[in-house]
Amino acid sequence: MKRYNNLFEHIVSIENLELADINARKGKSHQPCIKQHDENKEANIYDLHCQLKDKLYTTSFYKTFIIKDPKERVIYRLPYYPDRIVHHAIMNVLEPIFVSTFTSDTYSYIKGRGIHSASVKLKKVLLDVENTRYCLKIDIKKFYPSVNHTTLKNLLRRKFKDLDLLWLLDNIIDSAEGLPIGNYMSQYLANFYLSYFDHWIKEIMGVKHYFRYADDMIFLSGSKEYLHELLSKVKEFLGVHLKLELKPNYQIFPVASRGIDFLGYVFFHGYTRVRKGIKKRFARTMKRSPNKESIASYLGWLKHGNCINLRNKLLYARTA
Repeated sequence: MKRYNNLFEHIVSIENLELADINARKGKSHQPCIKQHDENKEANIYDLHCQLKDKLYTTSFYKTFIIKDPKERVIYRLPYYPDRIVHHAIMNVLEPIFVSTFTSDTYSYIKGRGIHSASVKLKKVLLDVENTRYCLKIDIKKFYPSVNHTTLKNLLRRKFKDLDLLWLLDNIIDSAEGLPIGNYMSQYLANFYLSYFDHWIKEIMGVKHYFRYADDMIFLSGSKEYLHELLSKVKEFLGVHLKLELKPNYQIFPVASRGIDFLGYVFFHGYTRVRKGIKKRFARTMKRSPNKESIASYLGWLKHGNCINLRNKLLYARTA
């Protein structure tokens, strides 16, 4: 495995910090914290460059808030300056390295590999009915809060030998328990944390049909017994090597009679429905004098499934 070195100087360069400032503010330039930063932008960037170079930078205190859609989560937020700029500066350099470690079965938070690219591939795989009769569906219990710092740091040291970079990454990792949801870097570190599991699944276990979106995973096979054996080995690997535990709601079921509830859709052999919850939200939206943007968003979901009757029903109900 290739190990990378001499990345820190590029990350903390003034040119890269300026680029990070541009990237971090996209779609957010109206925020007061950014306007405040802009009042002294050049001096701020130079001061941040010096803090990083001299290893005086420490992650700021988090503000937290709770969201309850679709389930309750604690969201962490750091100040725009200096922290969000630092995270973007790191990812300007590390993103292509991280992405190069991911298998083709990973779809979340990767440019060009989102929900719809995953759904296209899953539909194609399900055409092989004989080898996709059964599905194992799992997700990880409190994944982000459960990421073990020591394990994550050890994995990063297998990829990077730049001690200055590792100092900076350790600083960010140790700033909160697990991986804080809301941090720009957390999504990449989460994927990286599970990438070794992905490689084990594909290269050691030889699983042919496997999909992962964040910590939601499905495995397809023509044999229910094979999936039960695989489940036992997956539990052991995640527990021993990554200190993670599966939610107790894991399932092994026939695809033909039940469908695979994944990525906002329910996939069957030969056709796809939109998930019931999304259909209900669309119907509620249509009753509340929706705007063009909200309608377009839901129609975008429907066009990737076999939903022509549902589409016509909801649109007709609006105009009737």
